[in-house]
Amino acid sequence: MAYKDLFFDLDHTIWDFEQNSKETLLDLHHKYGLANKGITDFDAFYDIYSQHNHRLWERYTKGFIKQEELKWKRMWLALLEFKIADETLSRQMSLDFLEILPTKKTLFDGTTELLTYLQGKGYQMHLVTNGFENVQHQKIKHAGLGSYFDAVITSEASNSLKPNKEIFDYAFAKTGATATNSIMIGDNQDADIKGGINAGMDTIFVNHIGATPHVKATHEVFDLPSIAKLL
Repeated sequence: MAYKDLFFDLDHTIWDFEQNSKETLLDLHHKYGLANKGITDFDAFYDIYSQHNHRLWERYTKGFIKQEELKWKRMWLALLEFKIADETLSRQMSLDFLEILPTKKTLFDGTTELLTYLQGKGYQMHLVTNGFENVQHQKIKHAGLGSYFDAVITSEASNSLKPNKEIFDYAFAKTGATATNSIMIGDNQDADIKGGINAGMDTIFVNHIGATPHVKATHEVFDLPSIAKLL
């Protein structure tokens, strides 16, 4: 076996962030009567929220903004696009979003089958995520993923973010793994693949959306079941 330790990303790799996020935002759209406030097109609201969320996450991972600003400003900016300048509502929706989101359970097709197969082959499996500590642990719990992973390394716990080498150094120290016997598996080329390369690991780019590669991963797959053929 070429590898002993497998490091997985969570969001967008095995846990379907887009689907779970959309369901959560729809819950909040109903709860706060946003249709009565002028947001009659939920899909448009979700698309705008996603754009702001993506941009703010990029700024957060590069160290330009703090965690708290990311959490509430993505909602604030989305509401502003519909001429709702209500900071109190934005902050409350942000709190509710992070309460509801991790209770959602949608995984990418083949997730549990792949993890069961890999576990059966004797791999030690871990998660390395830039997500928030408590939120990520709740996602793992509600999605029934806890039994598969020996360690969960978050940016909060490690005081670093992918693709920085420090988060992987923390992961190696916590798990006893080494770069030479480990592989990083994730969907984000700039965080997961660059991060794995920075740490000296082989990498698997999980290209769910058929993106054009701009970082050279060791392997590229287009769905999770294909990973079994590599390991």
